Amino acid sequence: MCNCLVCGNKVEHVISFGDMPIANGFLPEDMFEKEKFYPLDVGFCPTCSMVQLTKLVDKEDMFNENYAYFASTSRRMVEHFKKFAYWVMETYLSEDPFVVEIGSNDGIMLQNYAKENIKHVGVEPSENVAQAAREKGINTLSCFFDKENAQKIKAEYGEADVIAGTNVMCHLPYIRSVFDGVTSLLKPQGVLIFEDPYVGDIVRRTSYDQIYDEHAFYFSVSSVSYLAGMHGLEVIDALPQNVHGGSMRYILARKGARDVSDRVREIMANEEKQGLKQLSTYQAFAANVAQNKEDLLTLLKRLKAEGKRIVGYGATSKSTTVLNYCGIGPEYIEFISDTTPIKQGKYTPGMHIPVKPYEAFVSDYPEYALLFAWNHGEEIIANETAFKDAGGKFILYVDQVRVDE
Repeated sequence: MCNCLVCGNKVEHVISFGDMPIANGFLPEDMFEKEKFYPLDVGFCPTCSMVQLTKLVDKEDMFNENYAYFASTSRRMVEHFKKFAYWVMETYLSEDPFVVEIGSNDGIMLQNYAKENIKHVGVEPSENVAQAAREKGINTLSCFFDKENAQKIKAEYGEADVIAGTNVMCHLPYIRSVFDGVTSLLKPQGVLIFEDPYVGDIVRRTSYDQIYDEHAFYFSVSSVSYLAGMHGLEVIDALPQNVHGGSMRYILARKGARDVSDRVREIMANEEKQGLKQLSTYQAFAANVAQNKEDLLTLLKRLKAEGKRIVGYGATSKSTTVLNYCGIGPEYIEFISDTTPIKQGKYTPGMHIPVKPYEAFVSDYPEYALLFAWNHGEEIIANETAFKDAGGKFILYVDQVRVDE
């Protein structure tokens, strides 16, 4: 057992995935022998209801000048963040506004504020993606957001109307320092808005590939409410989002500063019904994960025995968990197709499956494609008509293992 990263109380063990490489650590062949592995274990805190990793990887090992995720490569996410930004502008900005984004990546969201000449600062620790944002004219600092750096931002730019974070708060095990920074930087009526994968969806869909080294936390409204209360904040609204396989957008303000939506109470009541505050729910989830692994391996072994070609679709961070936990290597997956240039010509972390450009998939269709980018599955399957016309089929493993006919 270990102590909770939020409240400091004892955490109960839920599941161990074994030793894992860095999820986004796509690497060349000459780096195989230097690859590092870390235990991936998940726990649940009965006190504050936070689901979390119980062993952590140094943040500098994950977020550095070689970081392989550029958010703007997804057209769907570009549109999502545009809508997010303009919703914030219409709802929460005052006169002479100032917006701060934690983990701003390549500027996918802040570019919308820059276009409207709104004062902004992006905080992005990975220098390569931070530089990509600067080249778009987006004011970006290359550092980690914490209490100390929040105070530096405040000293230079003043207090913020909005502090935003998208798929980043769950990355920050030093979350208490982050929230200390938020409370020092926000205006009295300011809001913190962030969205991350929702643990209720992860449990319901057995989407265990959402669990990897970058994701220290798996939030619910109940656990975020507890965390907020420790820092004089409260959740004033919570909005489910149909991105990243099921996310929740949390809006926090200083306690008593703004009205609390009825939706917060409704979602928390639903979380009680789903059992998200009970250890037994996560123990059942762990059993479902083990069954999913068995089902996926059984399917892949049968297809290979029949002489079928299988290619992976989408070299995602999530795929690292599935491949390494299930022991799926090149003997099952010929290569993985991906459109991200920085990953092409490299190999997947741990299992060392080649990553090839999308053109390699199109030029010689396999019989089956294992869909790792399942969170974009509806869009991908609808667009891959030529693959399906050639007799190709997608293998899916969320919510259950199946072949898409």
